[in-house]
Amino acid sequence: MRVSFPLASTTWDDEERAALQRVIESGRFTMGQEVRIFEEQFAAFFGSKYAVMVNSGSSANLLGLAAAFYHPDLGLQPGDEVIVPAPSWTTTYYPVHQCRLSLRFVDVDRETLNLDPDLVESAITPRTKAIFAVNLLGNPCNFSRLREIAERHSLLLFEDNCESMGALFDRRQAGTIGLFGTFSTFFSHHICTMEGGVVVTDDRKLYHTMLSLRAHGWVREQPQDSHLSDDTDDFKRLFRFVLPGYNLRPLEMEGALGQTQLRKLPSFVAERRANAARFTNAFGNLPGVRIQQETGESSWFGFAIILEGKLAGKRAELVKVLQDEGVECRPIVAGNFTANPVLAHLDHTISGPLPVAEEIDANGFFIGNHHYGTGEKIEAIADLVRDFALRHAA
Repeated sequence: MRVSFPLASTTWDDEERAALQRVIESGRFTMGQEVRIFEEQFAAFFGSKYAVMVNSGSSANLLGLAAAFYHPDLGLQPGDEVIVPAPSWTTTYYPVHQCRLSLRFVDVDRETLNLDPDLVESAITPRTKAIFAVNLLGNPCNFSRLREIAERHSLLLFEDNCESMGALFDRRQAGTIGLFGTFSTFFSHHICTMEGGVVVTDDRKLYHTMLSLRAHGWVREQPQDSHLSDDTDDFKRLFRFVLPGYNLRPLEMEGALGQTQLRKLPSFVAERRANAARFTNAFGNLPGVRIQQETGESSWFGFAIILEGKLAGKRAELVKVLQDEGVECRPIVAGNFTANPVLAHLDHTISGPLPVAEEIDANGFFIGNHHYGTGEKIEAIADLVRDFALRHAA
């Protein structure tokens, strides 16, 4: 019998269907009260002062970066460098480019797959103004080191937490440690609102800048004491534009879904962590296999596997074995992103060699995790990998 282990599965039940029906019956579908309630609940849950919901995690990264760029006190200028990890998803990088900033790629730690703090510090140049830390596959970065480096070198610290909702570092929620942190609520992530994303911050000016940029760059949502407000009369304020904004607004359905999903997040993360305990026990000593090491308390978006030793170079064969058994596999985000042709269009530099990113690119993949118990399935997958390793031991 096939193992059949999907990458992701629905977290919805009758509560989510009732939330959708509530919005349908209201007749209000564009961003309104449901979104505002979700934002308030989200900020309270994660311990942030402000939360801004948008239409995707990709847009969350764009909004956070753009708000930092237009923040009146931060002084970011076109051409300033932002340090980023070489393995991540496109939406970490594209907003940096779209804000006319320069990407500076750095390798990651071999065990955690997150930014290597020593390499971050060695990558700093006079042009470097920020670190954009990515919490990969549920695993928080070493923020004790990154915060110390950022403070010592007067750098801004941002968090791409789109894969790591519910993770903790030093008992603090991942995504709340930098100037801003981003979250995704896409189908395969920890909670699902169809499409959706959130940015959190404790900085009031950044919050007001995000509100403006989210909807066309206007001042309609600004309080009178916002740094973006002026003496324009209330009628003219409806179409008063102060920033080159976007339309990143979410739908009321997404806000309503977020409210139900957020209530379930603690149980979802608890199940993911229980599955992770089974995964680390089953995969921790497999020959030719290395798995991601946890920093703080990971929320385990998925389970990373890197082939080494006699299994190095055999990823395609193993992935086929797993896929034939119904086990969905994916590359570890975009592997070594600097190997992609799109780099020709991006202002960037690369700080030194990237051996870990290259290893991930050639020999890494991940399988999914879920909000329900999957112990027997994980052990069955481990048996498939073990049998594959034995056949290729010679």
